[in-house]
Amino acid sequence: MSRYKDRKAVVIGGTTGIGLAVAKRLAEGGARVLVTGRSEANLDQAAKELGPTAHPVVSDLADLASVRALAPAVEDRLGSVDHLFVNAGIAFLAPTEHVTEADYDRQFAVNTKGAYFTVQALLPLLADGGSIVFTTSVADTTGTPAMGVYSMSKAALWSFAQALAAELAGRGIRVNAVAPGFIDTPGGGVQRLSPEEHAAFAEAGDALTPLGRHGTADEVARAAVFLAVDATFTTGTKLAVDGGLAQQIPAPER
Repeated sequence: MSRYKDRKAVVIGGTTGIGLAVAKRLAEGGARVLVTGRSEANLDQAAKELGPTAHPVVSDLADLASVRALAPAVEDRLGSVDHLFVNAGIAFLAPTEHVTEADYDRQFAVNTKGAYFTVQALLPLLADGGSIVFTTSVADTTGTPAMGVYSMSKAALWSFAQALAAELAGRGIRVNAVAPGFIDTPGGGVQRLSPEEHAAFAEAGDALTPLGRHGTADEVARAAVFLAVDATFTTGTKLAVDGGLAQQIPAPER
């Protein structure tokens, strides 16, 4: 399959979960894909899964020196970039009275600040007529207990995406976002939960979601790749991939 032949993409946070699913779709379609992650073990495994057109690069969104080093690595391996997917993110669950400054700073460092300066660093390499797709969250517009800091960081990211869409329209670069709900990914998208807490969190997600289940990483990836490649007259838009969770569709009784 060569649908994406001659396309070059960067997937930030592309070694597991949604990011890896995006990279797989692109690589299977013939694109050259550079994926980033903090874990060398995950990068090695992703490279095996993605095949010879993949370029794994160690990069930590929370470390601005690492972020600044990414652009030369991308230019060396790909030259210019057609599609940029900003996918990495972390979430710590805690009610407001228990949030620490360190946890607050870490979530904003990765989800907001790291994403912002990664885009800034890679903009000179992004081809005119290209695209950027952010992964935000259903939490960027919904009030969820114990997710205040995560929700704030993702809402800020979506605001940035909207501003960037206006800034880059003159270059024909489209900027959009996917907003996942409860998705089957390693760890369920939340850090520091015990197996029992993960199970309870997943069960609650299924009960809240109108379609009655978690989504898959590939379902989010399909939406992200659609926005990046096929939605050629769409910019400044957020596509929910959440089973109806944020659309005020009532969850049926089960």
